[in-house]
Amino acid sequence: MAATDDTARVWDLAEKISVAMLATWDGQNPHARPMSAHIARDENAFYFLADKRHHKDEDIRKFPTVCLAFADASDHKYVSISGEASVSNDRAKIKELWTAWAKAWWESPDDPNVCVLKVVPTEAQYWDTPGKVISSIKMAVAAATGNRPDIGENRKVAM
Repeated sequence: MAATDDTARVWDLAEKISVAMLATWDGQNPHARPMSAHIARDENAFYFLADKRHHKDEDIRKFPTVCLAFADASDHKYVSISGEASVSNDRAKIKELWTAWAKAWWESPDDPNVCVLKVVPTEAQYWDTPGKVISSIKMAVAAATGNRPDIGENRKVAM
């Protein structure tokens, strides 16, 4: 695959999976939590609505390099994206990203505890296999023949 195809595959997989484990660093330990991603391919960015009371924003202000891990274990598709994060209180952006799901966490987009996390990707890696059944068959054949299985694509991608 060409680099642009690989980049497109990263975006496609992230859009399909849609929930990422957002990993931040607090200076002593990494912390990861599932977050619903708002994917803005045309802006080269991932957006998340976050709650200031949970300290992700503090971690990001001190240590802006983060990792987004997208996983669809049932289909054997995975994406890991490293990038630079920033925190914003942009109320217009919060309203743009607001969904019915956000209402489970906050009363409205005007809640002062809501902030926007923006992640601009710098590099990514993806694993894209043909699915569980085919991968299992290829693994069994490889084990029986002593060969390494070809179970799909793994690419590192500069974003």
